[in-house]
Amino acid sequence: MATAAVVQASSVFAAFDKDGDGKVSADELRGSMTAALGEEVSEEEAAAILATVDADGDGLLDQEEFSRLGATASQEGAEGVAGDEADDDEVRRRCLKEAFAMYATEGGDEGARITPASLMRMLDKLLESSTEKMELEECRAMICRFDLNGDGVLSFDEFMVMMMGNV
Repeated sequence: MATAAVVQASSVFAAFDKDGDGKVSADELRGSMTAALGEEVSEEEAAAILATVDADGDGLLDQEEFSRLGATASQEGAEGVAGDEADDDEVRRRCLKEAFAMYATEGGDEGARITPASLMRMLDKLLESSTEKMELEECRAMICRFDLNGDGVLSFDEFMVMMMGNV
């Protein structure tokens, strides 16, 4: 099942990497988030999110850095963390929540879940210019890998585990 996780991580990364150069720029991050969320994400906000995990300082996210964005966003609490680091943790967590919201069904923070159908819809939307399309059964398999309670959908906590597993 590790293959499903790799395929999913690759598909999500490819959806954000609009020009296919193997890197996600702040503009690509901003555009994908804006399209998926239906509300404008500022250039500054996208640049700040990108900067939180840009390990090599090139201003772009490779697939490893992109995956790390989800993992670092899931680290709870800013207790014992000084000023800027606390702000960075909050930005990371907010980014992960926004990413989750892109794939989740309606229902608010507590009721929102990623279903196979909602995952397929979003991946189709993000990959619309690609010939690669995900089938519902493939989406079920992706969700099954990280569905810790066996209910057939992903909660935000399960989504965080999934993002952390791709680092």
